Amino acid sequence: MKAVGLIINPIAGMGGSVGLKGTDGVVDEAIRRGAKPTAQARAALALKQLLPMKDSLQMLCPSGEMGEQLARELGFDTEVVHGSTGKVSSRDTVAAAQAMAGVDLLLFAGGDGTARDIVSAGVHCTVIGVPAGVKIHSPVYATRPERAGELALRFLQSGCRHTREAEVVDIDETSYRDGRVCTSLYGYLNVPDDRDFLQHGKAPSPASERAEQESIAAEMIHRMRENVYYLVGPGSTTRALMDKLELPGTLLGVDLVCNRKLVQADLCEQEILQRLEERETHLVLTPTGGQGYLLGRGNQQLSAAVLRKIGRERLHILATREKLFHLEDRPLLVDTGDADADRMLSGYARVIVGFMEEQVCRISGE
Repeated sequence: MKAVGLIINPIAGMGGSVGLKGTDGVVDEAIRRGAKPTAQARAALALKQLLPMKDSLQMLCPSGEMGEQLARELGFDTEVVHGSTGKVSSRDTVAAAQAMAGVDLLLFAGGDGTARDIVSAGVHCTVIGVPAGVKIHSPVYATRPERAGELALRFLQSGCRHTREAEVVDIDETSYRDGRVCTSLYGYLNVPDDRDFLQHGKAPSPASERAEQESIAAEMIHRMRENVYYLVGPGSTTRALMDKLELPGTLLGVDLVCNRKLVQADLCEQEILQRLEERETHLVLTPTGGQGYLLGRGNQQLSAAVLRKIGRERLHILATREKLFHLEDRPLLVDTGDADADRMLSGYARVIVGFMEEQVCRISGE
């Protein structure tokens, strides 16, 4: 029998769709705004990949929704190693991780804050992060939940025995909500050395890209039609578009523009869905630097329901050549949490890289 630790942060990701840009310290506000838990479902996508080994695994979990509930539902031999009481907190994550010190592999579902808690626990075992949070910049996470489970299966079956240290970084959420990115390194975790399954670390846009971003913004403005809504997603390249329009933009949120005027700033999912009923709406996105995510990392307001209503043909992608070059021929990624929506968005797409200039790139939802 091999021992696998499972820790689920049940509130991870709840702040995304309601426009809070994270859940740390604001879970009550997220619930008030109508946020629904998603971490359990994303953890299930990973854990189901381990079912072929179910009879040879023992799952060590915290109680209830932090792992026990899901592991038992899927039929794993389950042992509770930490009992959480009251509201789940980071202390529960740390205590549970410390109780799993000798496992063959630790799977944890959450975001960068959860990864920080695993670092705080001082564990030395191999870990794999299941992406379930709003902020997921640390390269300890798999590219999507299913890939986390596939990598875990490979590792446990000795298909990938080499490990490496990967950084755990996090953004201060208070500054993040104010439109300022303050990133810190909190430590390292051992992960399987298989870069086809794990996401790359996020890279900031260098100041030298500013002229190219302005050229891209000019092209996008040239394409904008009268009396049509344009949702402008987060990122420095899309921020250059708002600057070119001389409009105040939300660097880390989703804004709505029409006829070169700001209609509404920092929309949540429900506000976007309401606006989609008013008139034709297009979506303007830029991928995250170093990672290549178009959707599913810090812009959960743009949900599968939103994307189905907008459609793939009304998607505009902006990216500098340098950002695409550093992806090293890897595809742009989507991870909406809905397999059908990810498939709809997959395939080849034109990316605006300059004034009257485009580059064809592949989008993948796998």
